[in-house]
Amino acid sequence: MEHKTIKKVDIIFAKDTCNPRELLSKTLQRNPDDIILDIIDSGLKGRGGAGFPTGLKWKFTRNEVSEDKYVICNADEGEPGTFKDREILDQVPEKVFVGMAVCGYVIGAREGYIYLRGEYNFLLRSLNAKLETFNALMKELKFDFHISIRSGSGAYICGEESALFESMEGKRGEPRNKPPYPTRAGYNHKPTAINNVETLVYTTMITRLGPTEFKALGTQDSRGSKVFSVSGDTPIAGIYELELGMPLADFVDSFGDGDTKAVQVGGASGHCVPRKQFRDTIIGFEGIPTGGSMMIFNSSRSMYNVLHDYLEFFTEESCGQCTPCRVGCQQLLKGIEAVKRGERKPDYLEELKKLADTMKVAAKCGLGQSVANPFNSIVNNFREEIIY
Repeated sequence: MEHKTIKKVDIIFAKDTCNPRELLSKTLQRNPDDIILDIIDSGLKGRGGAGFPTGLKWKFTRNEVSEDKYVICNADEGEPGTFKDREILDQVPEKVFVGMAVCGYVIGAREGYIYLRGEYNFLLRSLNAKLETFNALMKELKFDFHISIRSGSGAYICGEESALFESMEGKRGEPRNKPPYPTRAGYNHKPTAINNVETLVYTTMITRLGPTEFKALGTQDSRGSKVFSVSGDTPIAGIYELELGMPLADFVDSFGDGDTKAVQVGGASGHCVPRKQFRDTIIGFEGIPTGGSMMIFNSSRSMYNVLHDYLEFFTEESCGQCTPCRVGCQQLLKGIEAVKRGERKPDYLEELKKLADTMKVAAKCGLGQSVANPFNSIVNNFREEIIY
């Protein structure tokens, strides 16, 4: 396994690296298939956490035959501990717009939408003003592509792509069955390329710089850099762009307070890594992938309370559509409460782990499927804090 020491980079927020008119003028002269090959060659994987190769997603959408196709930017940043997309949209929104336009050109779409988290509506005035200028540029370049914004209503489940489509169509935000996948039947059941905010910015920079410079960063399995939201017991909380493939130990050395006992990698739906595993844990697709949230906990924190908060969150945010998630989240929460009160013996935690594992395979979408990540990792590594 290839290891990288921690390296801070500046691609996303560098403000002098994207001239929309110049970049799009050149891009519109290129063959769309060549652009797709650049994105594939770069090794860019989706930065929302799932890590699907971006170039392949664009290729599959391009290959679908339909008069109507869509580009959607998933800006429903609802994962606890993640706040990077908000900053990107505030500081460098033009890079997001350009990435959407490049995608629209490549797949043959005329419409693009930014699905904005409801709590980020304070960005609407600024974003709409900048979009007006950008859409005017599209007309000047004689490129039939228009971007608009749809606002969510605060539902965590709508970060899941098919639930997002349902919400955009005016329905209750609930996940759809897959297949068909969005590249074939997404928004309005038409071919749709949906990427998160950060992914689209990287496609802009790859289009401008070419794939070589991007894939020089990171590792073979985790190309490029990533923006991380760092919070918790750290003296330097904030947003940092770092090279992928770094050992978690190096991350803790740079951002911890000297007493870090655990790091929740990937937000509430991610894995809780204890101190003893820091050196052997790689932040990347060959280790633990993350949408960007890095929550640091020191010895003053109760990991029972941390797990309890996560389970309360999942219980509240479950859409209730499927039984494994709707009932499972409630039972896991009640279960650890019963163990903590002494109403259940400690070995009941093993039964709860079986329930979490069942949710991982039986739940309909990523919400229920991911609950096992924090549950099992905290129960396995901090059992004594739940029992006593």
